[in-house]
Amino acid sequence: MKSAIYTIGHSNHEIAAFIALLHQHSITALADVRSHPYSQYVPQYSLEPLKETLTSSGIAYVFLGKELGARSINRACYKQGRVQYERLAKEPVFLVGIDRIIQGMSQYRIALMCAEKDPIKCHRALLVGRTLFEKSIPVNHILPDGSLETHEELESRLLSICRFPEGDMFKSREEFVADAYLMQGERVAYQDEAMSDEEQVKVS
Repeated sequence: MKSAIYTIGHSNHEIAAFIALLHQHSITALADVRSHPYSQYVPQYSLEPLKETLTSSGIAYVFLGKELGARSINRACYKQGRVQYERLAKEPVFLVGIDRIIQGMSQYRIALMCAEKDPIKCHRALLVGRTLFEKSIPVNHILPDGSLETHEELESRLLSICRFPEGDMFKSREEFVADAYLMQGERVAYQDEAMSDEEQVKVS
């Protein structure tokens, strides 16, 4: 069976419960894809204490927020102040991050971590997971109850949320899925309010 990538959202889990979810799925390395690995609401998931807890639990930690985070520093990746995932996916630094994940799969069972509880509301699935999945790498999303949602199942749920069919006589499922990714990205992608205001001033 081909090696898979996993994703998980730390949400507001107690740290012991979070570690238990990783152990449940035999995760040996966690790749943090948050742009800013700190939280005042759940400080146990800030970089230093998280890394320490993971290491003591036998799980390696790597921060890949610069490569795979959702808040690009390149203004060309934004439209009206909102990050465009399709543009970000073509950035050289993003592709370097994807390569690091793929290389790491030869040694580790990797989970990509971000903050959102539901992967369908997070770039770890809509951007990073999608990119890996399109490279024929199986992607499984660890849900809060410990169950798994495959990326194929996530795409079907995405179609349902966007009220698109699985396909019809005019468009294929793949085309509807691509449209659904765009629609969901507009709903959940990072919005830089200052940049948006600047663009509105230029237009007016």
